[in-house]
Amino acid sequence: MGQALVGGWLDQGFDARNILVVEPAGLPGFLSSVAVVPDAASIPASFHPTVILLAVKPQVLSSVLPGFAHFTNATFLSIAAGKTLGFYGDILGKSAAVVRAMPNTPAAIRKGITVCVANSQVSDKARALCSSLLEAVGLVEWIDDEALMDAVTAVSGSGPAYVFLLAEVMAAAGIRAGLPEALANKLARATVAGAGELLGKSTDSATQLRNNVTSPGGTTAAALEVLMDDKRGISDLMRGAVAAAIKRGQDLAK
Repeated sequence: MGQALVGGWLDQGFDARNILVVEPAGLPGFLSSVAVVPDAASIPASFHPTVILLAVKPQVLSSVLPGFAHFTNATFLSIAAGKTLGFYGDILGKSAAVVRAMPNTPAAIRKGITVCVANSQVSDKARALCSSLLEAVGLVEWIDDEALMDAVTAVSGSGPAYVFLLAEVMAAAGIRAGLPEALANKLARATVAGAGELLGKSTDSATQLRNNVTSPGGTTAAALEVLMDDKRGISDLMRGAVAAAIKRGQDLAK
């Protein structure tokens, strides 16, 4: 995700000289114009960041974050799941300006969506700058209630995996019904991608789009009767999946 964001900034015309990446493993070739150092201690004294993007796994934040605590004039923009604003305040100090953000993987093709929440130390100017940085890879929304971030993570942060799974199981069902594997995979992939594009460009709701393709007594209606069954349908499964993701996010905060 960090690479997607940096790539988006460069595509938007950001000056590579204003970007410094801390990454022990280095960067891929397409980001060769950006300076990279192996750790926080190697950041040049002349470099004064306005925003510090924290694009690491939540499990390693406790060990990584203290190395950046001396950048007291920067706004910390974290895309790590689960970790609360209070967690950052405990390590960086209560006066640290912190934004929690949850993007998703379509950011890689500049089609992502990110939801953000800020602590009281984040100025309007810093908030606007964070929005600008995140808009390089898609839409940006802000919320005031941090408690909603686990639900955001469960719906949009993890959501692309649910869609990919849909393509997987559609293809598997097609193969079981007798389609050649290559054709089943192509049909499922193109159908999910095309339906997503239609949903993104249409002004109709998802419900209306579903109704548009569902003729009474037809094949789609027969399939939806199974998928929308109260006891074993997709709605109940999705509620359970989102609840499980929310619980895991809450566990990561501990």
